[in-house]
Amino acid sequence: MNKDKGKYAYSILRFILKPIFKLYYNPQIINADKIPKDGSILIVGNHKHIMDQCLTIIATRRMIHWMAKREYFDNWKTRWFFKMTGVIRVDRAIKDEEAKSEALAVLKEGGAIGLFPEGTRNRTENFLLPFKFGAVSMASKTNATLVPFGVSGDYRFRSKNLRIIYGEPFKVGNMSLEEANRKLEEEVTKLMLQGQKKS
Repeated sequence: MNKDKGKYAYSILRFILKPIFKLYYNPQIINADKIPKDGSILIVGNHKHIMDQCLTIIATRRMIHWMAKREYFDNWKTRWFFKMTGVIRVDRAIKDEEAKSEALAVLKEGGAIGLFPEGTRNRTENFLLPFKFGAVSMASKTNATLVPFGVSGDYRFRSKNLRIIYGEPFKVGNMSLEEANRKLEEEVTKLMLQGQKKS
């Protein structure tokens, strides 16, 4: 996949989405300046709500190729939208090598990938679901920078506590995938807790 695929539609979407989303949800976006303006990046954090990716879409002018479940593409009502905006289709029932290859191609061109290493929305009582290794694996293979974030609060009209906090970007470097994944999970946890303390 080309890193600029869907960029025009994405820009229009962002232009329309930003004022509406901010007016309705009143989110606090903290440390957005930590998102690198260029170079290969993976923006990675917890997943609590279907709207989580919107927080990052409005936080940076960069086009983010989000990785989303296959079911969004199976429905004709949503398929056109996800295809237009450069979303990468992921079949969660298998080890989807095609989706991974598309994401790696974006990163090798200096693009940005957004994903949730929990793999699905967290509907449990657990603070976080176990992180899968996809993010750190892709970062290691492409020398991309990992940008952690933590989402906390409630998606309500004019919310008083909805916020996303971005942490310090880092690279896998000489770390093992286990070490990098542990660091990523620790950073996301820290950012979530920080967000909750501000409530």
